[in-house]
Amino acid sequence: MKLRKFHFKKVNSTNDTAIRIIKNTNNKFGIIIAKNQKKGKGQYGKKWTSYNGNLLVSIFFSLNKIKLSLSQLTKVNCLLVKKLIMQFYNGNITIKHPNDLLINKKKISGILQEKISKSNENFIIVGIGINLIKSPKITKYPTTNIKDLTNVKISSKNAALKLVKIYEKFIPILPKINTKNMNKI
Repeated sequence: MKLRKFHFKKVNSTNDTAIRIIKNTNNKFGIIIAKNQKKGKGQYGKKWTSYNGNLLVSIFFSLNKIKLSLSQLTKVNCLLVKKLIMQFYNGNITIKHPNDLLINKKKISGILQEKISKSNENFIIVGIGINLIKSPKITKYPTTNIKDLTNVKISSKNAALKLVKIYEKFIPILPKINTKNMNKI
């Protein structure tokens, strides 16, 4: 299974772009990769601060044959994003329920899932932001980034390609995943 790649210099939101692509095409699997987004979305209507050089993507795929609930899919997506971050950082990465990844109690990544339907088929859009080179200053919520942690600048293009490989491997097996084997991801 191959994710179709859609590259953009600037979008309002990678999730909104994914929704538009799903509604206007016959693509069932894809990834939106943006260098910048003007109106990045976070959980509960919050804004996701986007910096050029950080990873800003949305992955979408059909949910047909996948029996996991939205909260179970959130856990799976957190584990898949954690797999990516582990390729750049050796230390402890924790998942803060429901959808944030933390290093040293500082946010490094957030995930926003949205579900839509088109012609009796359900799709999930997984918006993923990872602070690769710069982290926003958020009152009462410390943040960090890969460059500050490792002194290595990871390109967003390299991170996106690695993330594509992770998802291309796992989307086909998602119908076989259940609550008992979820932690084996």
